[in-house]
Amino acid sequence: MKARLPQGYSSKGPGNMQSMIKQAQKMQADMEALQAELDEREYTSAAGGGAVSATVNGKHQIVKLDIQPEVVDPEDVEMLADLVTAAVNEAIRQAAETSEAEMGKVTGGLNMPGLF
Repeated sequence: MKARLPQGYSSKGPGNMQSMIKQAQKMQADMEALQAELDEREYTSAAGGGAVSATVNGKHQIVKLDIQPEVVDPEDVEMLADLVTAAVNEAIRQAAETSEAEMGKVTGGLNMPGLF
């Protein structure tokens, strides 16, 4: 199977190592810039019809958690915990999915585990 370079990166012949190194450096710079942008993005998800909402950044860190007072029931703490968990997990899923899709555009779909 022959490897293909992502769109915007071309090979000018098998002996052109300098060109390949430049292309790899450009791809690395593009990926670093994109990762910095993705880290700053925020993703919000709600659960319980909006009773609980969670916002995470591209680093999957919770930056905001909103809980409507009417869902705070001392007799049913488990329900509140479930709503918070659902909202946070969905926001993290959105962040991861977006990051994977955007990085895939830069890498041409090459799977680079642990990179982002």
